[in-house]
Amino acid sequence: MRQSQFFTKTRKEAPADEVSKNAQLLIRGGFINKEMSGVYDFLPLGLRVLNKIINIIRDEMNMIGGQEIFMSALQRKELWERTDRWSDEKVDNWFKTNLKDGAELGLAFTHEEPISNMLEQFVSSHKDLPFSVYQFQTKFRNETRAKSGIMRTREFIMKDLYSFTKDEVEHLEFYEKAKKAYLNIFKTVGLGDMTYITTASGGSFSEFSHEFQTLCDAGEDIIYITDENKKEALNKELGMDVATQEEKAVEIGNIFTLGTKFSDGYLTYKDEAGENKPVFMGSYGIGPARLMGTIVEVLSDKDGIVWPKSVAPFRAHILSLGQGENVLKLAEETYKTLVDKGVEVLFDDRDVRAGEKFADADLIGIPTRVVVSEKTIESNMFETKDRATGEVKSFSLDHLISELQR
Repeated sequence: MRQSQFFTKTRKEAPADEVSKNAQLLIRGGFINKEMSGVYDFLPLGLRVLNKIINIIRDEMNMIGGQEIFMSALQRKELWERTDRWSDEKVDNWFKTNLKDGAELGLAFTHEEPISNMLEQFVSSHKDLPFSVYQFQTKFRNETRAKSGIMRTREFIMKDLYSFTKDEVEHLEFYEKAKKAYLNIFKTVGLGDMTYITTASGGSFSEFSHEFQTLCDAGEDIIYITDENKKEALNKELGMDVATQEEKAVEIGNIFTLGTKFSDGYLTYKDEAGENKPVFMGSYGIGPARLMGTIVEVLSDKDGIVWPKSVAPFRAHILSLGQGENVLKLAEETYKTLVDKGVEVLFDDRDVRAGEKFADADLIGIPTRVVVSEKTIESNMFETKDRATGEVKSFSLDHLISELQR
């Protein structure tokens, strides 16, 4: 991608009404656009990051046997009435709408009711179990507060996975696999060292659930770290009196044991003895955009965003310094060579001052900056700078290619 061809531009200032660091930096860097409070568009740079996060999650869900689907966001009223979750008194964050004939519909905030209803036509025997399905799908939640940038929005993509097993023993086997898959995801996106498996309330589903909480000054939760080595913690909401380290954190994922709340009387199977039994369910959620916002909150510095290589929009950022014919020619050749070698490259080919290019590179946060200048021609060496560590190195073209391909 050539930076001169972007329809977006970097900004020195974020909107005055934007208070969260993640949204300020993402807007200034040209990753997202704010439509209104709690509603954002993903621009080319931001969509590249979001899709990389989604693919990391998808790989882990596939590895534990998840089957990907995509369900409707429009919800039938009667499905939610049978579990007593349609009333605004019971669920206060519904967005609801009407068809032209007056029929009332909901915009999905989660999918337990619809998924269990859909599967009634496919599950009848113990031989049909166990299995799990997941989706990346738009959810709508009528949040009363939406001041955390893309970490808490009213419209967002959710990865929600649902497991279907014969009993609790079989469920817990899958539950542990899902827990490990989540830890793998957070490690891959660069948050492993600061993320804790946190015991929390199970709400109306079960006595306890597990959240994955990342230490963050902008977090809305308080956790008590109980085991630093095992990265275990308790959510303060449990009301337990524990004499241990207290930290602010943001929830980046959660897993629930649903039991038979959404299947009893509806989604059933016949066991080996021919007896009818309800399917035992679990629910597992991650918001890719919330994960993206958390990465920005905890890994950015005073100059801008610091993307981990796994989710960065590009692997390298080439900066062409000066408008001399030889420099422009070498920068162009280097860009084409790296692209041909399979390296994702953003090429700053704009006719602007070097200081502006350096500032924009720091703001955008691509892992490796590659400078092409008169000095490069003289030495036949490319100067690079690691965005995370600030380390400066020089490479020949062949070694640069090898470094960026790793």
